[in-house]
Amino acid sequence: MYISARERQILEILLSTKDELTVKDLADEIHVSVRTVHRDLKNVEDILAEYDLTLLKKSGVGIQVAGSEQKVNELQFFLFGLSHTEYTPEERQTILLCTLLEAKEPVKLASLANDLNVTVATVSNDLNKVEEYLQKFALSLLRKRSYGVEIQGSEGAKRRAMTNMISEHLNESEFLSIVRENIQRKSTQQIDSISERLLGLVEKKKLLIVEKAIEEANEDLAYSMADSAYIGLVVHLALAMERILQGENIAIDPSYLDELRAEPEYEVAEKIIRQLEKAFQVEIPVAEIGYITMHLRGAKLRHDKEYLIEDSSLQTAIHAKLLIQYVSDQLDQDLTNNGSLLQGLVVHLKPALYRIKHNMGISNPLLHKVKGDYPELFAIVKHAMTKTFHELIVPDEEIAYVVMHFGSVLLGNVRNSDIKALVICSSGIGTSKMLATKLRQAFPELQQVRNISLFELPQMDINEYPLIISTISLPDFYGEYIIVSPILTKDEIEKIKPYITKHTQQKPSMKAAKSAFSNEKNRQQVLGGMHSIRDYAVIITTLLDGFFLKEVQPLYAMADVLRQACTDLYENQVITDVTEVVQALLEREAIGGLGIPNTSLALFHARSSYVQLPSFTIYSLAGPIEVRAMDNSLIETEHVLILLSPEQASDKMLEALSYISSLLIESDESIAVFQSRNEEWIAEYLTVKFDNYFEEKIKEIRSV
Repeated sequence: MYISARERQILEILLSTKDELTVKDLADEIHVSVRTVHRDLKNVEDILAEYDLTLLKKSGVGIQVAGSEQKVNELQFFLFGLSHTEYTPEERQTILLCTLLEAKEPVKLASLANDLNVTVATVSNDLNKVEEYLQKFALSLLRKRSYGVEIQGSEGAKRRAMTNMISEHLNESEFLSIVRENIQRKSTQQIDSISERLLGLVEKKKLLIVEKAIEEANEDLAYSMADSAYIGLVVHLALAMERILQGENIAIDPSYLDELRAEPEYEVAEKIIRQLEKAFQVEIPVAEIGYITMHLRGAKLRHDKEYLIEDSSLQTAIHAKLLIQYVSDQLDQDLTNNGSLLQGLVVHLKPALYRIKHNMGISNPLLHKVKGDYPELFAIVKHAMTKTFHELIVPDEEIAYVVMHFGSVLLGNVRNSDIKALVICSSGIGTSKMLATKLRQAFPELQQVRNISLFELPQMDINEYPLIISTISLPDFYGEYIIVSPILTKDEIEKIKPYITKHTQQKPSMKAAKSAFSNEKNRQQVLGGMHSIRDYAVIITTLLDGFFLKEVQPLYAMADVLRQACTDLYENQVITDVTEVVQALLEREAIGGLGIPNTSLALFHARSSYVQLPSFTIYSLAGPIEVRAMDNSLIETEHVLILLSPEQASDKMLEALSYISSLLIESDESIAVFQSRNEEWIAEYLTVKFDNYFEEKIKEIRSV
């Protein structure tokens, strides 16, 4: 029986899912037209009939394979056993890339053509596409008659290309199953030959060893990694071990390595390397620690709290504000006052910009879906990203994640009510937000939609959540859950409805069963909420009571301004040592510019053990002093804003100080207020803003 490459692809997709798929879904998946899929489905039905399987077609819903699981397995095994006499162009190019990246010497065109069972001309044409792909990683393809073909470039670039290729083509849940040692079933019946070929770049045993080392070190991080970042690091390190054992070492600039040594992630990277050295009985170059540190720094995504008191976060926030303004203008819809959108973008963009600057890349399995479902928003955000980050080349994968942030806000806010849902989502924070918003929009009775990573699932008490929804299959999880796409289609909403109805009906009896006197947990929650409200009230009161603006005479050096300010704060018992706090402020300035671009404001800030109380003060200068701004330009500042925090500050205190930072860039009006030299006006503005902030905190605490 002859099966074309496209028919094989359609069969593999249909056989691997129990849900209905539309013809458009299939067309999008294999990158052909709907008409082409309709034409191929006739032969697909004939092939299914050979195995006593049928193609069920539900009008307005989709198609799916019907028949016994045994027959489905038989057909899957047959497809896997096929000698692939015909590959799709994409499969051929993937195999060519694998072959050339693994090769230690030039490979003859004739040999490549023979392996793929195609002509030399076809291979030559495929290599043009391969060459385009390699250029993204600063790699080139050398082709010479009688010499062969080889990839030229640095070892680091080759590893990036390998990692990216695996991330692009390998099914995420399949990879997670492998690193979780759930490979028994597929050991005799591996379906996806291209995935197998990609995994051939890395020995499975090495994947398991590397994953265990990273999992242990992950506990030392102050944040959790998104699954995509976790997988990227596992693949990178497993590839690194393969290459090191083959004698292929990586290089890193010594001065940059010294910078990385100062980062908290460096110590975690060192721990990973020491474990791998023991496991593989090999000495690993120090450059590898630097690259792992870069991966860890680029992995902060899901739970990282990015307080705007930090200069790098404030700089990112300034860019995020510009981005929001551009998108708002294009949509003719004001999103500039949406604090959740700003915070979400800061959390996402900070590591994203780090990845882009270091050519680390990221995969986004939803790229084609986002482009197809939100073409106008994608185009607007892409243009806005280009204008905002004109010095960087931002890949479409990153842009699609940013689109998801805007998409989640544009869907609108909906009320919550009774049921809790747990969402396991591994495609990024923007995707998670959009899915959560769509769920609440479709089901207003959802009280709480919590997003978690697959790796966090074992630590969760799933009994708290009557409804569990996942965007990927869950290996080793035997509870009841529903698989949906991160976009949440109409069909998937219909699939969830019976579960919602079932749990809504159960709710009254559960409430009735509770005794009025069995409320110990609620009592503690109430007390905890009151303590939190008190903490916020004390912090806000301290900041507002301690605020003042002081006009100072012409001073020629910023150090003189800071010394005068710290002397005043010492007399007010805010700090305990003038010299130490001045030094801390100057050290912060040395790290990077503190001037706010396009203003006359400079924000000096520090956390120090010599600071007793949170403090915000302004010193307005009689004459300007030149300072470096956060975008590395030079500006003339006339207003030195000083934000101080105790070293052991609580999250609530850092959040309140961060709120002041966000006010500085909130709008043109807010900038005008802080540049006004009017202490009463600024104090009034801060009081009104903090009053609103406090009210929001009370609502937030009471709603839990």
